[in-house]
Amino acid sequence: MLFSKTPLIGLKADQFRHPLDLEATNALKQLPGLDLLVRNLLGPVAEQFFYLENIAAGILVGEQQLPHIHKLLLEACQILDIEPPQLYVRQHPAPNAYTFAMRGKQPFIVLHTSLIELLTLEEIQAVIAHELGHLKCEHGVYLTPINIMVLAAGLLPNWGAAIAESLRSQMLEWLRCAEFTCDRAALLATQDSRVVSSVLMKLTGGSPTLSPQLNLDAFLAQARAYDDISNNQLGELLKQAQTAQLSHPVPVLRAREIDRWASSQVYQNLLQKHSTGYYNGKVDTKGGWRNW
Repeated sequence: MLFSKTPLIGLKADQFRHPLDLEATNALKQLPGLDLLVRNLLGPVAEQFFYLENIAAGILVGEQQLPHIHKLLLEACQILDIEPPQLYVRQHPAPNAYTFAMRGKQPFIVLHTSLIELLTLEEIQAVIAHELGHLKCEHGVYLTPINIMVLAAGLLPNWGAAIAESLRSQMLEWLRCAEFTCDRAALLATQDSRVVSSVLMKLTGGSPTLSPQLNLDAFLAQARAYDDISNNQLGELLKQAQTAQLSHPVPVLRAREIDRWASSQVYQNLLQKHSTGYYNGKVDTKGGWRNW
């Protein structure tokens, strides 16, 4: 099912963190008391609430439950050198995945059923690895309050407008930058930029019936056309206005960014530096690598 991949033993978050993520994270650290608020106040309440919510209304993936998805998780964790979190599948019509984690606590990832139905197994692993990127980079201190507010807006519609107002532009800017880093984690796990770009393409305009008909090369050409709009000041201003209130960069921009990084010497050097052999597609459940 999966091709041989390079295990990234000893991989550190800062070795693949996007420069914009680093810059935006440093800016968020200047907000007084945010880290303390999340870990000591929001964190314990949110962790227990969503743990109960997942247990009650989600499927916990494991060796005896959706084992093919569990294997994708273990493979991605071994490649990225990270302990496996809990993984839940939840019934939902909107294709999405999200992560919750507090430092030193049990992290978990949630995949929506509609997302799984939309993607191939390799693409599902890319999504899992993207979420693992949030864990690897300890994005939880800032990601958790954003996710709480977004999910609360859906669960409590009457509060939606007030919650949306509380999503500060600085935190949204950080989240957009963090997504670039996590797309890199998806690439490091799949080691195929076309798989990552295909996920973005299907999330842009795919469906279970349309996705097999989509053309990835045409989508990447579309990404380059989006770049061309920045050739003048008006185009750049319009792009900034378009993305200012978004939690994620626009998909074509993410596809272009990951395509560029996959061709970079930095990415190639990272694979070579951490390579201790090639993964043969078998999961070592004892936590070690079976190297050739």
